[in-house]
Parts: sequence; C-alpha cells; structure tokens
Amino acid sequence: MSVPANSPTSCACAAAPSPKRRIASELAELAVGYSLILAVIWTPHPLQHWLYFIALGWFIVSIVLSFEGWKAMGCCVAGFWRSSWVIGVALILAAIATFFASSLHTLHHPGGPVQWVRAFAGYTIWSLMQQLLLQGYFLARLLRIVPKANLAAIISAGVFALAHLPNPILTPLTLIWGLTACLVFIRSRNVYPLAIAHAIFGIAVAITIPASILHNMHVGLGYIDYNPTPLDLSQSHHASPSLPR
Repeated sequence: MSVPANSPTSCACAAAPSPKRRIASELAELAVGYSLILAVIWTPHPLQHWLYFIALGWFIVSIVLSFEGWKAMGCCVAGFWRSSWVIGVALILAAIATFFASSLHTLHHPGGPVQWVRAFAGYTIWSLMQQLLLQGYFLARLLRIVPKANLAAIISAGVFALAHLPNPILTPLTLIWGLTACLVFIRSRNVYPLAIAHAIFGIAVAITIPASILHNMHVGLGYIDYNPTPLDLSQSHHASPSLPR
C-alpha cells in the first residue's frame, strides 16, 4: 500500500535523519572542532589569532544548530549538590599541594587580593569554558555515538589530555581530571561543580609547580616557545585548547 507524498507520515520519515547519517554528522562535527583546537594550539602568531576566532565561531554555530537546551549541556541547578563533593576534594588536594610546595620552597603566588584577581579571574572563566567544551560538547556527542558511557568518558578524557601536549605536567593531570570529570558529569549532568574544581586544581598547580617546569601553563607551540614571565594566568597568556597562547 503506497503512502501519499503529502501525508504526515511521509513528511516525518523524510525529515528524520537516519541513525547512520546522524552519527556521521556528529563525528564530522567533533573532527572539525578538534582539528581547529589543535590548529590553534600549534600555529604561531599572527595566524593563531585568526584560527582562534574561526574555532570559536565553529563551536558557537555548531552548538546553536544542535542545541538541546542548557540542561543537556549541564548548565542547570539539578545535580549540583550531587557532584559538589568534587569541590571539597579539589580544596583538600590543593591544600596538600600548597603545604608541600611551601615546605619545598616552590610556592609562588601573585601577591595581594587584587593581584590574585588579575592573575586568576580569566583562568577561572576559562575553566568553565573548558568544562562546557569537554562535557557539554564532546562528551555529550560521544554519548550518542559510543555504545558505552564509560568508553565515551575515556575517549573524551583522552582527546582533552592530548590537547595539552607536550606539557609533561598538564598532560597526565588533564587525563586524570578529564576522566574523573566526565564520569561525574554522566551521573550528575551538571558542569558548574566541575568548573569550580577545575579552577581550584589549575590555580593550585600554577602556584606550587615552578614555571621552569610548568612553562606558565602553556601547551602546544606555546610550551615549546616559552620565555620566562611573571605568573599570569589571564586569558591573554594562558594557552588552552581554544585560546591563543
């Protein structure tokens, strides 16, 4: 029995993409987005600035076109307290790291409150942006593609860590944190506690590990070309997957 071309059933079938086509589309989005991130990390100035804005535009358009609501990206109240324990763990680990760094005379910080805000305000905002990219973009799409949630978390953490090469400190730390954050997000679906914990971890690493080793949190080409500068984690100096180094 044939279905009329203008029937509702025919329109619905024609409008709904096949699962294979949807998976291919999301894989292409992930591949393009991650390629742009790597291009930003490994491209010198001034081309890096252009690539940064191209990458930013790509993610904005990609998110808008497939937007499923803020809750799907983890930007909601629900699940906050369920995953807030990661903030406590971050504070404890940061305190331990600070204690040992003080004992080893490697502890360094910007100075007074104003200097702390100037040094770390941009990084705190960037911590939220990184978690939105990692969980709200990459993990959310991989959960629709990969059959097992834990595998999706492992893949997301892997690509997150690879984006921090060749920094010998940040690469393993982001692998551990990325996997932990993804597993927590799968259970709580809230990105805010993860962003707060990320900021705490990042600041603790910055003030406890010598810049000669950490290269002021730079990654990619920024790590290789690093020249010693005073501690500064503002957005203009922090080299991360979507920011110029």
